[in-house]
Amino acid sequence: MEIKVRQSPAWRATIKVPGDKSMSHRAAMLSALSDGPCLLRNYLAGEDCLGTLRVLGQLGVPIEDKGAGKWLVHGVSGKFRQPAADLDCGNSGTTMRLMSGLLSAQTFRSRLVGDPSLSKRPMRRIMEPLERMGAGLSTEGNDGRPPLVIQGNPKLHAIEYLLPVPSAQVKSAVLLAGLLAEGRTTVVQPVQTRDHTERMLAHFGVPVERDGDRISVRGGTLPRARNFDVPGDISSAAFWLVAAAAKPGCHLTIEGLGLNPTRTGVVKVLERMGAQIGLRDEISGPGEPSGTVEIRGGGLRGTTIEGAEIPNVIDEIPVLAVGAALARGTTLIKDAAELRVKESDRLAVVAHHLRAMGAEVDELPDGLVIHGGRPLHGACLESHGDHRIAMAFAIAGLFAEGETVITGTECVETSYPGFVDQLGELNHD
Repeated sequence: MEIKVRQSPAWRATIKVPGDKSMSHRAAMLSALSDGPCLLRNYLAGEDCLGTLRVLGQLGVPIEDKGAGKWLVHGVSGKFRQPAADLDCGNSGTTMRLMSGLLSAQTFRSRLVGDPSLSKRPMRRIMEPLERMGAGLSTEGNDGRPPLVIQGNPKLHAIEYLLPVPSAQVKSAVLLAGLLAEGRTTVVQPVQTRDHTERMLAHFGVPVERDGDRISVRGGTLPRARNFDVPGDISSAAFWLVAAAAKPGCHLTIEGLGLNPTRTGVVKVLERMGAQIGLRDEISGPGEPSGTVEIRGGGLRGTTIEGAEIPNVIDEIPVLAVGAALARGTTLIKDAAELRVKESDRLAVVAHHLRAMGAEVDELPDGLVIHGGRPLHGACLESHGDHRIAMAFAIAGLFAEGETVITGTECVETSYPGFVDQLGELNHD
């Protein structure tokens, strides 16, 4: 499958984006842990999140598709059934890493597998804390890569764990295991990472203790059955935000968008680059905040993205790099070595693809230097099986002279079903 894109005129549009990927995964898992039926609305119908539902089904969790993005998950109070086969996590690192926390406290052995891309991603970062809690974990791939084998231990003990690198997935795996462990489990994070797990635990009635950079849960406190509405995914919206901001005359409104403060870094970066962005109809409370984002195009200027800001924009950096190539001046991205172990080596691929389209880019060990303002031209580019690469360079194609072709774009379905149709609608407005 491939995506073909040509330069587009400015457009005015009001759109919605699919349900948040990170929240969908977590909502399914906490619903499965709960003590009764939970209705999940606007659940992301991408391959990654559907894969989480399939894995939970293999573990004996009754799940019903109610249509229109609604799924009814019947909680089993943390008592999963031994699976009859391998648990296939597909392309989803979130599924594999977070489920590891839950499976570490079971009475049985599990084997988690994934596609060739996931099989290259490191798992030692979750193995170390879960082993300290008493579970047995090993990998069959080289250097801590999947398949991942977990020998559960129903008598996990609590730990205090300092994250060696900022990672919401590792934090979440430890906290989820902590719900099923004996005692008080604490995660200490060096910088703020996404807090969806903490917010969602509170939504499902689990007390979460927060003291500065310390987050704690007590074992034996399982989620209570609750319904959950998944807001739109700001990481999906980021593609359109960058496109609208960089094209003078554009006016884009995105409704029902998740506005979690640990995820709105892309808005702050674009504002620093000169984008005109407004927020309205905001809904806040103990759960996940949401609202409407409005953006008017007017061109961008270079900036620096580094340090504590990086965990907040880690998924958006590929499309922000495209925005940087379209901006005036130079953009520096650093402290982002984590991007080398995503679905692809995103730093290397972004640098290669931008150069192929005519941009001037220097690749650093942990980032990029992008000298913006050079005209882009169409090119034939590989997705490398990475959905964010595919979508970021489809956006680049909206600004390039000639035709841009991105190949191997089946991966887009992992996070953004309907992206190609939406791209076509905007490209022809």
